[in-house]
Amino acid sequence: MKAIVIDEFVTKLEQIHTTEVPTPTPAQDGFLIEVEAAGVNFVDILYAQGKHQNNRSLVRPPFTLGLELAGTILSAPSRSTFKPGDKVFAGHTGAYSEVIALPSTAVVRRIPSSWDVSGAAGIAATLPVAYGAFVRAGLQPGQTVLVHAAAGGLGIMAVQVAKAMGCRVIGTAGSAEKCAVARKYGAEACINYSDEKEWWKRVLDLTGGDGVDVVFDPVGLLNLSLKCTAHFGKLLIVGFAGGEIENVPANRLLLKQASLIGYRFGETLRRSPEEDEVLWSGLQSLIDSGAVVPVVYDTRYSGLDSVPQAGSPRHDGQEAEPQSCASACCI
Repeated sequence: MKAIVIDEFVTKLEQIHTTEVPTPTPAQDGFLIEVEAAGVNFVDILYAQGKHQNNRSLVRPPFTLGLELAGTILSAPSRSTFKPGDKVFAGHTGAYSEVIALPSTAVVRRIPSSWDVSGAAGIAATLPVAYGAFVRAGLQPGQTVLVHAAAGGLGIMAVQVAKAMGCRVIGTAGSAEKCAVARKYGAEACINYSDEKEWWKRVLDLTGGDGVDVVFDPVGLLNLSLKCTAHFGKLLIVGFAGGEIENVPANRLLLKQASLIGYRFGETLRRSPEEDEVLWSGLQSLIDSGAVVPVVYDTRYSGLDSVPQAGSPRHDGQEAEPQSCASACCI
């Protein structure tokens, strides 16, 4: 079968290629899943290049690339509620393969009847991250949330979740087209910072000078976001897609009595595995009501050979927005 195996870190996405590998067999009493679609994440690019913090210990070559998948159960653990033929989605390293073997402890979820396989493939590493971060911040109905990279795979989930939790959502993105996507999925306003370089002033205008209660930042815009954060506001750090890790002057946090909160979903589950079920239980009503839905952009990529093209970043000013989890590779 085909898979994308990283034997050594790459410097260019064009160096990523498919390899013929033996079809896996499930670990003792584990899952075997035929992968039909896989999400495309900025983290995948970082993993391939060795630039992610997990590359220091958890993800070292050789490894199979890919974090999110959806497909069909070929075999399942004896005590599992799944059976061959069931459509499922999961988040696990190794998604860029035609067949994946997962341990019995892997979190595998049934695809809701209202979702298709392509959409489900972009959920496992985005939706619970957005929801978990907002839970950690104690998000409350009626608050105002600023979401950066609001049209990216993670950002578009944050927009939907915050809206579904009863909040007013303001987004930022790098083009008018991306802002249109953010508004379509729940942002009351979206600021195109390619046109509005001092976008924080617009945020202040939109909030009557008060600023936002919560900032969701997967990019690395903390210092600028502090200019439009309300007193007692909270800034959620969920990534650094912009490529730079900021130094934030502590006195600015003191002046606004603001809180910086780092949220790392994978590490959370490694330390507290039970939290995964708690998060998905909280999300279930949002999924059932249709308040949160998968997002797949118009371009869908066919086959593992298309992964380098699907993952190519589009640099728009301050934000590096790859095709992201809102795209899928149909395998």
